[in-house]
Amino acid sequence: MRIKCILALLVWSFFCSPAISQKLSRTEKKIVKSIEKNNQAAIAFLEEVVNINSGTLNAKGVQKVGKVFAEAFEGLDFTTKWIDMPAEMNRAGHLFAETTGTKGKKLLLIGHLDTVFEENSPFQKFEMVNDSIAHAPGGNDMKGGNVIVLYALKALHENGLLKDAQIIVAFTGDEESTGKPLEISRKPLIDAAKRSDIGLGFETSTGFNYATVARRGASGWMVEVEGKRAHSSGVFSDRVGAGAIFEVSRILNAFYEEVRGEEFLTFNPGIIMGGTFTEFDKASSSATAFGKSNVVAQTATVRGGLRFISEEQKESARAKMREIVANSLPKTSSKISFTDSYPAMVPKEGNQRLLADLNRVSLDLGQGEVFGYDPGKRGAADTSFVAEYVDCLDGLGTMGTGAHTPEETVNLNTIEALTKRTAILIYRLINS
Repeated sequence: MRIKCILALLVWSFFCSPAISQKLSRTEKKIVKSIEKNNQAAIAFLEEVVNINSGTLNAKGVQKVGKVFAEAFEGLDFTTKWIDMPAEMNRAGHLFAETTGTKGKKLLLIGHLDTVFEENSPFQKFEMVNDSIAHAPGGNDMKGGNVIVLYALKALHENGLLKDAQIIVAFTGDEESTGKPLEISRKPLIDAAKRSDIGLGFETSTGFNYATVARRGASGWMVEVEGKRAHSSGVFSDRVGAGAIFEVSRILNAFYEEVRGEEFLTFNPGIIMGGTFTEFDKASSSATAFGKSNVVAQTATVRGGLRFISEEQKESARAKMREIVANSLPKTSSKISFTDSYPAMVPKEGNQRLLADLNRVSLDLGQGEVFGYDPGKRGAADTSFVAEYVDCLDGLGTMGTGAHTPEETVNLNTIEALTKRTAILIYRLINS
């Protein structure tokens, strides 16, 4: 921890010098000054929203955090609305805030209000570790990113720079466990993208000098196998065949040998069950099985996930998996099904241009070069849903460690610098 703290202070001293780059315009220097003035308020705001539990299934908590952000955006003359989800989805809904106009690029700024820490989690409060690092449930993923959005826009508003600009802020309430069906839960986000030119995502940063130009998509898959239940003395015979567990083992081994290896393509069997009888509880993702060593298994099921960089890669992998499943062992039958979740955020040229814009901003601020992050190391996110409609960048949020764990931290000393970068980027885009 001591080494991490020293490194954090070095990052702060290097990137957050009070000197303002001469490459910034007079207006941009005013924006920077506003952010410096408001930085302590931004950190206090972050502490406030972190201390409101907003686990995905805590609908009241998600709505409460949304109300705090809504009031703050209304103070910047944004029009806000809360979009409820159907009761049967068991999700709170989404916060949208908007200012309208015709000047420059139309922006969609994406965050999420929910965290992985539900009401029964022991990790609930924002606590300082030292003068630069805080333990904070959801502080890094991703309430810190939401605060960067808010305080970047606040600096622009204070300087009268949001007039006649269209900016939509979309903070979803179920990113950590997306409400189904996706056609309903992500419709407001997609509709907003269709009215925009550019999408900027503020998920946790992968490093001060990186941004995300591509993300892999996510898909679920399930293999179900039926064999012939019989005494084990007859296994492998023409009458009994191989049984369900041998068949599901064949399938998984063939997936590993024949589908694995393509760049950015991964697939993982997350849970497997087999025996005479099996049951799976979807709500708890738990299974029970009954079988005996002297009985050939009559059923087996495996559930897993598939990650891909494009729809073409996804469909190619699915075709190979279907072909493998169809080649069943004797006296067994198998089928595979797929469920779509997050689409891929493809690394298209427009995303690369946005990265170049961000890089120019960072250099002009004296913060160093910004590079595209390896998409194979990033999970799926809401930005993926809009990537078909707008050019995108993601990973523009706060820095920290241990996301999704009780050790999650947020680096407070980089918030000011990252907010400056965001505000100047937004300013240049709405004036381009």
